Amino acid sequence: MKEVNYTIKSNDKLTDNVYKMVLIGDTSDITAPGQFINIKINSLYLRRPISVFDCSPYTVSIIYKVVGKGTEIMSAMAPNEKLDCITGLGNGFSTEQSGDHPLLIGGGVGVPPLYFLAKKLIAEGKSVKVILGFNNSTEIFCKEDFESIGVDTIITTVDGSVGIKGFAAKALENTDYTYFYTCGPIPMLKSICDSTNTSGQFSFEERMGCGFGACMGCSCKTKYGSKRICKDGPVLVKEEIIW
Repeated sequence: MKEVNYTIKSNDKLTDNVYKMVLIGDTSDITAPGQFINIKINSLYLRRPISVFDCSPYTVSIIYKVVGKGTEIMSAMAPNEKLDCITGLGNGFSTEQSGDHPLLIGGGVGVPPLYFLAKKLIAEGKSVKVILGFNNSTEIFCKEDFESIGVDTIITTVDGSVGIKGFAAKALENTDYTYFYTCGPIPMLKSICDSTNTSGQFSFEERMGCGFGACMGCSCKTKYGSKRICKDGPVLVKEEIIW
């Protein structure tokens, strides 16, 4: 964990309310896909936790949705502005149990952390497939990013405007995989858990106070005791989750 003063390289609009921001600075504490950074917004008390979309030695990319005052302020930020961030937060995904054909399942703004994970799995020689779930065609983002690195990409939309009609879990019915990784809203995660007997890892979205485990504000019960989503998570394995 490290506090870093990043410089904004770009802040581009992907859909009506989803943006991609690229930051320049020290990324040495970001060591696993699924980790997040906690961003200070000068006029607000609490930082905003945003998952890492991609990372290189000197740049980190995030994708965020405008859902409140903090992300609204972020959407108006311009290149060369500075951002105070705490980096290297959360446990991230482990690829040790993935097998040869892992499946990634993302819903809405749960999609971004899966891209960094996909790159790691491909580097390890795995054949990766991803299911990206959205409400409709206007909300789709990141499809080309996954396809460009060789990931077999399946799209689901609730209204059926693109790809398979229905929620992301529906695409599991005719998909073979050795292990799965998923991130998205709680109803989607529970639906996926109920739809498969295969083991996997779930990344949870949760409101956070400090972001590094001191305030206990994001604690949840598991089969192995209480865990803090910001520090012991955000990734939990299927077998420990209490819904």
